[in-house]
Amino acid sequence: MDVQIETSWKTVLQQEFSKPYFLQIVTHLKTERSTGATIYPAGSKIFNAFEQTPFHKVKVVLLGQDPYHGPNQAMGLSFSVPEGVPPPPSLLNIFKELKSDIGLEPPTSGNLTHWAQQGVLLLNAALTVRANEPASHSKIGWMQFTDAVIHKISEEKNGIVFLLWGRFAQEKQVLIDETKHYVLKAAHPSPFSADKGFFGCKHFSRTNELLIKSGADPIDWKL
Repeated sequence: MDVQIETSWKTVLQQEFSKPYFLQIVTHLKTERSTGATIYPAGSKIFNAFEQTPFHKVKVVLLGQDPYHGPNQAMGLSFSVPEGVPPPPSLLNIFKELKSDIGLEPPTSGNLTHWAQQGVLLLNAALTVRANEPASHSKIGWMQFTDAVIHKISEEKNGIVFLLWGRFAQEKQVLIDETKHYVLKAAHPSPFSADKGFFGCKHFSRTNELLIKSGADPIDWKL
C-alpha cells in the first residue's frame, strides 16, 4: 500500500507496508475513526518522527512507549509537545536532567523538533493512541512495525546511540547489535521512577561523547 512517509524511510521499510500486520493497523484505525473515536496524534503527524529525522540522518534513537493521550499534546515525536502546550511531568524531568548534566536552563517550550532535525529519532513504540486511554493501541500491530524500524537501524547503520529509559524501552535491547552501536540505559523519567536512576544518568553528555568518538557531530540539546 502507498503509505505517506518520508522518502528514505519509505525505501527502507517498503516490505513492512505490505505485510498483514500493517494492513491490520490501517483497518483498525479506520474502524475506530468510523465509530467516532478520537485518536492521537492527528493523521498527518503519525509519522512525524520519520519526517523530521530521515533514515540517513539518524544518529540517536530515543524510544518512548506511546503518544500522549490528552488533547493537543501528541505530535508524533516521543516525549515532545507542540509550542504553547505545558511540558508534561516526564518532559519536565528530562529538562531537570539536562540542567544537571550539561547546565542548560529548562526551556519554556516542550517542542523537541530541534533535536529530531539534528538526528535524534524520537520514536514511540506505538504510533497512535485513543484519547484518554494510555497504551490502547499497543496491541494493534505498531510494536511489530517499530521493532522493524529498530532492527533496520541496527542492521544498516553504525555508531547509533540508543537511549533506553525504563523497563519497556529496555525490552527492545535484544533488537540492537551492540557490536556496532551504543546502548545507554536508565530509569524512565516519569515522576514515579525518575529518582531511581534517571536523575544523574548524564545521558546527554554521554551521548555527545559517543557521537564524537564515532566521528559524528554532537547534538545541540538547547531548545
